[in-house]
Amino acid sequence: MSVFYKEEANIGTVTFDAPDSKVNVLNADTLIGFGTILDGLKNKNLKALVIQSAKKDIFIAGADIKEIENITDEADAKAKAQAGQRVMDTLEDLPFPTVAVIDGAALGGGCELALACRWRVMTFNDKIRIGLPEVNLGFVPGFGGTYRLPRLIGLQQAMKMIVSGVPVNPQAAFKSGLVDRLYPAVGLQESVREFIEEIAAEPGKRVLMRKGPKGLAAFLDNHPLGRMVVYKKTIESVQKATKGFYPAPLKAVDVIRKSQYLSREQALDIESGAFAQLAVTPISKNLVRLFYLTEKYKKLSVSGAEGIKPAAMSKAAVIGAGVMGGGIAQLLSNRGVWTRLKDINHEAIAKGLAAAYDVYKHAMKRRKARPHEVAAKMAMITGTVDYSGFADVDIVIEAVVENLDIKQKVFAQVSQVVSPKAVLASNTSSLSVTEMARVAKDPARVIGFHFFNPVHRMPLIEIITTEFTSQQTLVATVAFARKLGKTPVVVKDAPGFLVNRILLGYINEAGRILSEGGTIDEIDRFAVNFGLPMGPFTLSDEVGLDVGVKVLHVLEAGLGPRFKPASIFDGILPKKLLGKKSGKGFYIHGKKRTVNNEVQALVKAGGKVTEHEAIERMIYIMINEAALVLQEKVVDGPDAVDIGMIMGTGFPPFRGGLLRYADSIGIDTLMERLEALESRFQDGRFKPCDYILELKKNGRQFYT
Repeated sequence: MSVFYKEEANIGTVTFDAPDSKVNVLNADTLIGFGTILDGLKNKNLKALVIQSAKKDIFIAGADIKEIENITDEADAKAKAQAGQRVMDTLEDLPFPTVAVIDGAALGGGCELALACRWRVMTFNDKIRIGLPEVNLGFVPGFGGTYRLPRLIGLQQAMKMIVSGVPVNPQAAFKSGLVDRLYPAVGLQESVREFIEEIAAEPGKRVLMRKGPKGLAAFLDNHPLGRMVVYKKTIESVQKATKGFYPAPLKAVDVIRKSQYLSREQALDIESGAFAQLAVTPISKNLVRLFYLTEKYKKLSVSGAEGIKPAAMSKAAVIGAGVMGGGIAQLLSNRGVWTRLKDINHEAIAKGLAAAYDVYKHAMKRRKARPHEVAAKMAMITGTVDYSGFADVDIVIEAVVENLDIKQKVFAQVSQVVSPKAVLASNTSSLSVTEMARVAKDPARVIGFHFFNPVHRMPLIEIITTEFTSQQTLVATVAFARKLGKTPVVVKDAPGFLVNRILLGYINEAGRILSEGGTIDEIDRFAVNFGLPMGPFTLSDEVGLDVGVKVLHVLEAGLGPRFKPASIFDGILPKKLLGKKSGKGFYIHGKKRTVNNEVQALVKAGGKVTEHEAIERMIYIMINEAALVLQEKVVDGPDAVDIGMIMGTGFPPFRGGLLRYADSIGIDTLMERLEALESRFQDGRFKPCDYILELKKNGRQFYT
């Protein structure tokens, strides 16, 4: 049983507390149990009904995603949504005050349950988030959220929450009118009792301490013409953000628009129908799988090291105060880690501090941080031109230039001055961590810790192990990555590791397609049409062509001629057309970005590659390389490849990941096309690897 009822002094209390689980979810059994309790209260005359959770930092985390994942029939999906709606209707129709007491996350169905209560109170708990994130799983709210939220907080605020799927914190919830009161967690029960006495004394009074919208905001919320403007602008914004790949946000707008003047019964019928249509789609199934995948890697533990307790890390040093080093220092300080930033001179340190402050400044502009908070966090970063202060740090993160000789010198020096327990980590994007470890005083403490740029935005971090890396070092580093809010993927030391190895094959193939007679903007458009956040040449300009070619040479030296840089790069690099940092690359980066005709002129005339062929070549070469990564046991399975490519490169989430996409193609088709491309080019880059041959032979896919 996961829902309990008790009654005292004419106040009923429903407590959600799922056994053997850290969270409460609304599965079929829980809804039946909750509904049975509510049915028994219909004829009671309680002073109030309180609904609460016994879980720490969790109210109700939402509907049971596993049950939704297993839905394959639209009629079944609608029936399940309607079952939840009926329970929420019963709650809403009770003849006495109902109060949701929220001291933890209230998401999806948990938020919808709170919306069905007459009142909602919340604590100042920093871990609280409340909202309707269903669109992130490819469907719309199904337990009445699209009906109740706009009627409670107004069309604009509700539309923003539902369409974005982004939950809000307690202060924002109170400001919008989503909750009626905020209380300290200490003495919460007494505060709730006082609140009940207050609403009992004046049953018709609204105690919400906020002012309703005025002027234009009120017009947009309440006038038919204003609402039309809201719908139009929201649709335009969604189409721009999703490029049409994600149907759920647009469907949510449609549901709210259609049901705005309808009865509850009619509106909920539209909602359940929309939920049913979306929940059975491949896009939704892929996004649900991605949800599980993300949760798995957020909570990643080291296999075989269950008894090892991670060392606490509260002090760090960053060597190299460039843009990346400054970004790492900002992330560390933002997560409460005291940071020593080292470079060869004070001018370089000043640039690193400026890079860190730029991130905070942007956060202040977006009202995500306050000036006094930024000042306190910047004070946690101190600069040095020597190794003073390094003796008591818990981890050192090397972020100097991508030159193995220089990195080895750094590791040889720093390993002599730090604590014997300190972790020594390299932020290298492609160089051998093993070779760095060889020169360290204790190679067991050396590990790769590869951030992606920009550090504060990119969620992925590659943790690279060598033959020397101890389990204690690995456990501590994985735990530290989680402390920084990053999603860690553990990778064996190999050229390019995971993400860059796969990604550079894609960029290199785009260069070959361009050399054959394509156009820069057309090839980029093909990639964006596939669902990637940007095309290969836009990405090259962002990273820097010199950086990309350097990594290709590392991969070529370590993995063979399939990574030999495309000829077009050899024509561009000597011209110093490095990309955004030099103002010119494949594009000219001015007020308006335009194709660089100087580069386009290097392309031979007469060639033409279709969109289908271009996508096939760029994506299939990545799939084959990913299979080689699995074959060489660089990572432990297809999950690691997919989370890495989604979070490290923006591979389209709606496709489920690179290898989920490969399975959707089918191994037979994949083999057939790879063999056809290999027959055409005959240079080995499309030759199906043994891993794929084995899958075909055994009639298997990447995911069993």
